[in-house]
Amino acid sequence: MNYLIGAFKPACNISITFADGKNRKQVPLKKENGQTIMVPLFQSQENISGKISIEPVLGKKVEHNGVKIELLGQIVRELDVPGEIYERKTYPFEFSTVEMPYETYNGVNVRLRYVLKVTVSRGYGGSVVEYQDFVVRNYTPPPSINNSIKMEVGIEDCLHIEFEYNKSKYHLKDVIIGKIYFLLVRIKIKNMDLEIRRRESTGSGANTHVETETLAKFELMDGAPVRGESIPIRLFLSPYELTPTHRNINNKFSVKYYLNLVLVDEEDRRIVTVMRTTAVGKDLSLRFPCDYY
Repeated sequence: MNYLIGAFKPACNISITFADGKNRKQVPLKKENGQTIMVPLFQSQENISGKISIEPVLGKKVEHNGVKIELLGQIVRELDVPGEIYERKTYPFEFSTVEMPYETYNGVNVRLRYVLKVTVSRGYGGSVVEYQDFVVRNYTPPPSINNSIKMEVGIEDCLHIEFEYNKSKYHLKDVIIGKIYFLLVRIKIKNMDLEIRRRESTGSGANTHVETETLAKFELMDGAPVRGESIPIRLFLSPYELTPTHRNINNKFSVKYYLNLVLVDEEDRRIVTVMRTTAVGKDLSLRFPCDYY
């Protein structure tokens, strides 16, 4: 029985280490099983280099038909020709100035991953494969022009609200600062919340599937406002798991963010003002359709 169990174990152990792994910044990455691991962070055009170590188990030799490493979706490197491995063997690798234009993304129905894959090809007993994830984030300089936003919305003869934000472009660790002015109030408002929502769409045309999730809910007001009253807004973005907006990535998926201002009256009816953020993390612009139901 022990022999049978051992027959299904990998013939060797594979480990992947990055050349600057000890000094490179590590960031959390949530896997498909919900477990969070720490992985190295890279940017586009960086070199990705390191070493692959292959060690036979139980001191036995490993016959193979070649060893290769892949940066999935991009490049394949042959590390060794067919042969045998009798003891621990190390292979250096390097992918130079790798073009990685899209950032790592973990969503509801789609994941954008960067993975190193090492394969020890074997004719019998099955190939031995090892994976190593890493995260890509690309940074852009702050915009030279960053205008404020001032707009008005309302329901005719019932409610008239003016929004004012100090700027129109925000980064992921920024603070949204603004004010809400009540110019006309003929509805008995009970409370007001600000929500951050993410809208993830996959596919195209008739096959488009959309998932919307609320990432945060922030209470702005508890009680009835009066005409002429102003409510300050100071919303820190850093506590929330936001990403830059993704626009039709490889014709596969898009991600957009919305700020929903929700006012609830004494009859528990909701006034929803939707503020679409067209590029949270890089460029934020808002529009204000309003719905009362």
